[in-house]
Amino acid sequence: VDRLWNKRVVNELGTGPLAWAVAILWWDFIYYWNHRFMHETRWLWAIHVVHHSSEHYNLSTALRQPVLDVFGMFVPYGALSLLGFRPDTIETARGVNLLYQYWIHTEAIDRLPKPVEAVLNTPSHHRGHHGANRQYLDRNHAGIFIIWDRLFGTHELEDEPVVYGLTTNIET
Repeated sequence: VDRLWNKRVVNELGTGPLAWAVAILWWDFIYYWNHRFMHETRWLWAIHVVHHSSEHYNLSTALRQPVLDVFGMFVPYGALSLLGFRPDTIETARGVNLLYQYWIHTEAIDRLPKPVEAVLNTPSHHRGHHGANRQYLDRNHAGIFIIWDRLFGTHELEDEPVVYGLTTNIET
């Protein structure tokens, strides 16, 4: 990728706070679709299931990341590169997205104020995402912005106790 940048094959969108903000927004949009496909496609689910297999929901659940997750990450990297973002800007966007998603893996925070819940992915939204309850299956795929789930019909409010784990747990 760096060779493409050095030869200016790709138009560069620049650096700095504005480029980072736009890259974060685009990364999150592409992440939503990538994450959704990981739930809807069996071979991608086979990679992602490790993250959902815990029957407990806490910060350590956020760290349950599969080794093969790299096979699902080429999509947002490639898309943002084609849009003209520099590799270091893409890495910054990914890092912000990952750091944001760490803190939402908790039962210690109930609900946040309604304006925050309307725009951002919160612990309440993400608890539903990790639920094995029928109503929560394949819902709330957002990384940072829950607006993607609201726009594309996959949003579900947490309104009954969440049962964590898989619909059929592995017991190992």
